Amino acid sequence: MQNIQSKIASQNWESVTESMHENGFAIIPNVLNNEQCEDLKFDYDNPNLYRKTVVMERYRFGLGEYKYFNYPLPDLIQNIRTSIYPKLAPIANAWMKALNINTVFPANHEELLKQCHDNNQLKATVLILKYGKSGFNTLHQDLYGDVFFPIQIVLFLSEPDEDFAGGEFVLTQQTPRAQSKAIVLKPKKGDVLVFTTNFRPIKGTKGYYRVNMKHGVSEVYSGERFTLGIIFHDALN
Repeated sequence: MQNIQSKIASQNWESVTESMHENGFAIIPNVLNNEQCEDLKFDYDNPNLYRKTVVMERYRFGLGEYKYFNYPLPDLIQNIRTSIYPKLAPIANAWMKALNINTVFPANHEELLKQCHDNNQLKATVLILKYGKSGFNTLHQDLYGDVFFPIQIVLFLSEPDEDFAGGEFVLTQQTPRAQSKAIVLKPKKGDVLVFTTNFRPIKGTKGYYRVNMKHGVSEVYSGERFTLGIIFHDALN
């Protein structure tokens, strides 16, 4: 697993940080190779890996299915989660400071999980999502409890326009007293998308103000679309 840790460490995190501050998202290309993507997709049908399956239509979340991993996480996912978190914590702390929010996130992921567990948030939130034809995901935020980290990532396991058509990743930005802005993204297989979980600061004429953001997936027209979502905090249930 050293390979994935080295790949993460070698990324241009200065550029990622700049994009997060400017846009609330950043795409890191080619983090996973084809074999790693295929292995994660193959394991979708292994019931021993998961604690819960959610059929999205049943809850009016959209049309598709996702599964929450159980602890212990597979080594690849665990290494990605613990290696990327320290790169994102300074961004999250800068946002809290800009918005005058009295929250400081720890430098390492283990300490964040300790805060979750002290709040009885004990369940893994890493999930794998599968969409077929007509699948989609309504706009939402992944919070799961009072303790939450304001940045998360999605790993794209399918190639757009080859494995599936449609199914763009959608972000909406709700600026106070203005109409919502839609951002449509098409990361490639193996890419990682880093984005805000629920809000980010934007600098105005009188200092920074908070804009809320949600994310979802547009309709898949054909094929199958797989992604892996890594949320850094744990869940109450």
